[in-house]
Amino acid sequence: MYQIGDAHEIDFSFTQEEVNEFCKISGDFNPLHWDEVYASTTQFKQPIIHGALIASIFSRVMGMEFPGEGSVYLKQMTEFKRPLFVGVTYTAKFKIESINSEKHIAEVKTQVFDRERGKLMVDGMATALHLEKF
Repeated sequence: MYQIGDAHEIDFSFTQEEVNEFCKISGDFNPLHWDEVYASTTQFKQPIIHGALIASIFSRVMGMEFPGEGSVYLKQMTEFKRPLFVGVTYTAKFKIESINSEKHIAEVKTQVFDRERGKLMVDGMATALHLEKF
């Protein structure tokens, strides 16, 4: 059983090939995500990763690791504070902020940090349902 304050973290990165695959899956072919020449003319200077692809890390962890199998990812509030780039390693952190034991629901802080610089890149809060662990 999980308790308030329990935490989990993982490191992750995306390749340009994975971003290109996400373009195909999502239908979002904004050149800011895949065209180096176009992206070089923007404030970012290089392609950035789709926000939805970054948020997929939250879904993966919530469904497979923390709380894990048997959980239902009900809600995600996300603020993208800085752009994320391919080939950079980031750390996703999760922390249980509150638990409603009667409804088997937990509020989980979801954050992404640049592992090398320690800067907060993405900040958010998720809601998860798990009949056995909350």
